[in-house]
Amino acid sequence: MTLQDRREMPTVYEAAEDSRLLAETVVDRIGGDERVLEVGVGSGYIAGRVAEETGARVVGCDVNPEACEMARDEGVEAVRSNLADPFAADSFDVVLFNPPYLPTPPEEEWDDPLEHALSGGEDGRRVIRPFLADVGRVLRPDGRIYLLISSLTNVDAVSELAADAGLAAREVAEKSFPFERLVVLEITHEHS
Repeated sequence: MTLQDRREMPTVYEAAEDSRLLAETVVDRIGGDERVLEVGVGSGYIAGRVAEETGARVVGCDVNPEACEMARDEGVEAVRSNLADPFAADSFDVVLFNPPYLPTPPEEEWDDPLEHALSGGEDGRRVIRPFLADVGRVLRPDGRIYLLISSLTNVDAVSELAADAGLAAREVAEKSFPFERLVVLEITHEHS
């Protein structure tokens, strides 16, 4: 698929307000010697910005092969995977994720790659649930996760999902819009 084809029929989530908020929040919180995983790398915007501005080693992953290709075109190492499945235990100091978080009733679901980047199922937490259940495995004991969510996704419910997985969540950034509030959660192992 050529770049022109991508512009005409987008199949990869392009950076928007949520991506920019996550990137701006984390660049000052990541050290150059840290290993970083961006789950759902999409266009490679966040991973590329983190690598460029911090010097950290960043790897991206995405279920969408076209997203991996687009991220690689932007100079980001990218692996096709479902969430953090292929990565070894204690591999990363930092994990970043701007998940599909929009609550979408089943009758409004559509079936294309962009849906997977946007629709979070009925409660907005369809992808967040398995992510939080497993991400602690790949996070080093003193590591951090930065998860961008929306008030439409229910921030308290996401924090409870983190607690159920032995993780502690706290808000570190937010941006308000007329229809929602975007929130960046910093999530750590409970003992941290």
